[in-house]
Amino acid sequence: MRLKARLRLLVAVTTSLVLVAFLVPLGLLVRDVAAERATNAALRQAETVAPQLRGGDPAALRDGAARVLADAPGDFPLTVYLSDGTVLGESAPISPAVELARTGRSLTANTRDGREVLVARGGPEGTTVVRAAVSRAQLRTGVAPVWAVLGLLGLLLLGLSLLVADRLARSITAPMDRLVAMTQRLGGGDLSGRVTPQGPPEVRQIAGALNTLSGRIQRLLSAEREYVADLSHQLRTPLTALRLGIEALPASEERERLNAAADAMQQEITRMIREARRPVREGIGAGCDASDVVRSRVAFWSPLAEDEDRAVASPPAPGPLPVAAAAEDLAAALDALIGNVFAHTGEGVGFAVTLTERPGGGARLTVADEGPGLPPDARVLERGAGSEHSTGLGLDIAARTARASGGDLSTATASGGGAVITLDLGPPPMSTASAASSTAPLRPAAPSPPPAAPRT
Repeated sequence: MRLKARLRLLVAVTTSLVLVAFLVPLGLLVRDVAAERATNAALRQAETVAPQLRGGDPAALRDGAARVLADAPGDFPLTVYLSDGTVLGESAPISPAVELARTGRSLTANTRDGREVLVARGGPEGTTVVRAAVSRAQLRTGVAPVWAVLGLLGLLLLGLSLLVADRLARSITAPMDRLVAMTQRLGGGDLSGRVTPQGPPEVRQIAGALNTLSGRIQRLLSAEREYVADLSHQLRTPLTALRLGIEALPASEERERLNAAADAMQQEITRMIREARRPVREGIGAGCDASDVVRSRVAFWSPLAEDEDRAVASPPAPGPLPVAAAAEDLAAALDALIGNVFAHTGEGVGFAVTLTERPGGGARLTVADEGPGLPPDARVLERGAGSEHSTGLGLDIAARTARASGGDLSTATASGGGAVITLDLGPPPMSTASAASSTAPLRPAAPSPPPAAPRT
């Protein structure tokens, strides 16, 4: 349940409890006051009749009582119990309360149909009891309208409290929604987003801390990229010395190969500098069309494969396949996988690069070769777990690209014994879906592969 709904529920429950604690006793008080008012009216009517019951003998008393009852005003039925047992007026049974009143005591008693008010009047001829009957309806006269007003008042107060709770919840949740939106932007790679501190002090503190964190991350990433760019630039000095040494060699085929390798390294360093200085958001939240990248990289490696008599199979992908990886990153991952084939298998060993649509979006990239397969070392995917002929970073580069896109890297052994490397690449976010049409820039040829060594 969302915070806004929780606050509304809390206010609704609290207000309801307060209203019940206030309105229920008030309603009961209204009912008791109405019953007391009806009882007092019946008592006044009975007390008005009782003094008029005079007579020296029973016959005269009965006649006088009959005349008084006939002329008595009021809304309450009257019954007169004479001392000789005669009952005049409204017919009513002699209840225990009437028997008690005949002892000379006036009282009020509840009955099954309401309430009876008894007024006793003593005289020489004995005690006469006047009974006024009050029905249940008369005891509750005016109660229903008052209860209706109280109920409407309670509903009005509850609605007002919910309106206030909604405004209060908005003042709390609106700044928090903006914080969530900013964290989503950070997750998407936009480190330039900031949020204006608003709302309660605690929320403002979180907003300030999040702004500080975002700025800190942005500065750290920028500093790291600048450091990588500077380091790559510093490599140009020894590379220049290496090129001068190569130029000093006599003209030969080996010199041409070394020159080609130096050119490739020069262009790779230039690419590293450009990549390091790429905007942070582009590097984190970029997307590309995997089919374009695969097509360009396979075309790049095909001449070298032809020179080494390697068969290359790369069936065309089924249309554009957007993935959540920058074209440069995906190209580097694919180059690492294909470069492993050249580096760790002998000449004449073919390979296949297959790109298919991934269930749920994205793409599945598979590089399978016909070589001896992966070494039986569980550390093959560990970063830096290489050998004298390998840096141990190739598969790690590909794995990090796959995981950054929301996928993963897996390895297997083909039925014929060759290695099968599969990259699962996640779909791009909506904000970068348009990047699917971007293509990967061509890279220079890699230097001649070293002797075969365990694959990393």
